Order: sequence, then structure tokens, then C-alpha cells
Amino acid sequence: MLSARVGQCITALGAVAVLAFALLSENEYHQHMLIWIALNAVLAVGLRFMLLVGETNIATGAFYGMGAYIAAVFTVKWGLPFPVALLAGGVLGVLVSAAFGMITLRTKGPYFMLISFAFTEVTRLIYTRVEWLGGNSGIMGVFPPQALDPWMPAFSVLLCGGLILLMYLCESSHLGKLFNAIQNNDALVETVGIDVMQIKLVCLVVASFAVGVAGSLHAHVYNVISPGDFSYLLPVFALAYVKVGGDSHVLGSILGATLLTVLSQALQGAGSLEHILFGGAIVAAMLVLPDGLWGGGQRLLRLLSGGRA
Repeated sequence: MLSARVGQCITALGAVAVLAFALLSENEYHQHMLIWIALNAVLAVGLRFMLLVGETNIATGAFYGMGAYIAAVFTVKWGLPFPVALLAGGVLGVLVSAAFGMITLRTKGPYFMLISFAFTEVTRLIYTRVEWLGGNSGIMGVFPPQALDPWMPAFSVLLCGGLILLMYLCESSHLGKLFNAIQNNDALVETVGIDVMQIKLVCLVVASFAVGVAGSLHAHVYNVISPGDFSYLLPVFALAYVKVGGDSHVLGSILGATLLTVLSQALQGAGSLEHILFGGAIVAAMLVLPDGLWGGGQRLLRLLSGGRA
């Protein structure tokens, strides 16, 4: 299809442009912004990944925070290598999400969303109570290897791009077709002998691995972490990225994360009006483009091509 080819071209050109910018830019502000966008994109795509089976997973923030904290412990307290700390975030995300999913995925819809919301807040409160994890002050001095400093923007973009690609390949595979079938009618899927609970658990584990690794990267990029960084607001913003960008395609989540991250930074000088303007922009975007930027772009493409796309 024309729209699919256009999407592939946009993805390829965008990836090359972003990587070139990460390698060539010497502006620290732009480098920081690029890493922030990349991390937010992983969060958005990870939350969207669970939407493929019809579940809104607010626990995305919890798994992101776990990745950050385990990486900080490995690096600062135990002195383990940077690659081990990165991988540990993903492994912890897999283990905890598997246990969490086996208990909670028997519920669905708003019940699962509320449980995942509570789980995120409980983990945040645990960080504040455990002095070994720094309590309310968090953990400082989480630095990546010094040799990686000049390449950190490019490394971050490549790693986040790889995590997004992992989820996109799963979505494009036979597994992704099962996700869509479960989202449409999970009872019908069960009638053909497919274990819906198991498929949902796989979906949760894959998303949590990607988000956990991104959390580990977050700790090493910002060098300081605290419980307040991983509240329920983190997945709420990720959900806004998905809906503003469009949840029909993975590129929509990336577009939404890019636009709202840049907008958030631009509004920082607005003082008390920052949150009002940011929220108003989200509402306006949803009213003008109810199916998001990606959906609006596809409609425009169909109009321009005479309805053949």
C-alpha cells in the first residue's frame, strides 16, 4: 500500500537524520533534548504496545523506575560495568512484570488500569522509604563510562531505536496478529484454543523489557534519580504522546513524543501557565485530530492520492 511505503520511507529518512544530528551536533542543549525525546518515545511505544491487547498499562512508569534504580545500584553501589547495568534494567522488568502480569492480567479494562496505577505509586513510595536506595533524595553519581561521553547522544538514539524496533517487529509478526485479535474479541480467540492470558503476558513482558532498559539509560543520562521522577505522571504523559501522535501506528507514538517533549520544553518559561497551556494544547490536538497526527496524515495522503492510498 502507498501509505505503508510512505511510512517506511519516513522512518528510514527520519532515522538517518536523527542519527546524523546526534553525531554532528555540538550543542549540549540539542543533544539533551534529543535524548529526552528518544526516552519518551520508548515510553510511549511501550505503553502503546499493551494497548494492542486492549489494556492501558500505567505500570509502565513502575518498570521504567525499576530499570533506573537497578542500574544506579549496579553502577554506584556495586561498581558493575555499564552494559551489565543497562541489561539488568530489562531483566528486572521481565521478572517483575511476569509476576505482576500473572496476578493482574486476569482483570481487564479499567480494573487492570487501576491496579497498574496503584502498583506504580506503591513502587514510588517504596523508594522513598528505603534508605539504602537514598530515600526521598534518591541516588546521585550514576555516570556512564567516560569514553562514551562524546558518543552518548548517538548511543542513546541507537539504543532507544533498537528497543522500538524490537516492539515493532513483534507487532508486525504473527504475534502481533494475535494481539489485534485479542483486542477485538478475546472471548472469540479463546474458542480456537489460544491462551489469551499467556499472549497478554508475553505482550507485557516484551514492553517491560524495553521500558526497563530505557529506565537504565535514563539513570546514566541524567546521573541523578529520585522517587519523584517515576510517579504515575510518567505513564500519563506517555499516554498523551500516544493519543496525540496516533495509536494506529508506532510512528504516531514517536511523533507525539517528539512534539509534546519539544512543546513542554518551550513552555518552561511560561511560569504558572505552563501546565494550563500544555494541557490546552493536548485537548486542542485531540479535538482537531481525534485519531492523532499519524491518522490525520493518512487521511491527507488519501485525499491527495484520490482515495487510492
